[in-house]
Amino acid sequence: MINWHTSTPPKAPFYASIFNYYLSDDLEGYDAYDLQTLGLVKQMPGFLGYESMKHEGRGTFISYWQDETAIANWAQHPIHQEAKALGIAKWYRYYHSMIAVVNRFHSHQF
Repeated sequence: MINWHTSTPPKAPFYASIFNYYLSDDLEGYDAYDLQTLGLVKQMPGFLGYESMKHEGRGTFISYWQDETAIANWAQHPIHQEAKALGIAKWYRYYHSMIAVVNRFHSHQF
């Protein structure tokens, strides 16, 4: 389920930043940075929401954004850059990321 930043989901089009990864065995500091970056991203202009899934060392984090400028601003945030560098150096065995345009969105909650 998506954790929207506001009580109403945004209207399309908007953007999705999709991050898929496999964790390494060295996760020292990972949880602290994970919490810190999640708190920071929620304060970024243009942030719309996120969803996250993790199972047996494999994960996906999808953040939703108003536009590409908002995504670029988050990518340049110093704490986010520190977390990315640590991820490359020790936390991730493998990762890939993608930016996609969401042209249509609808949902139903039961």
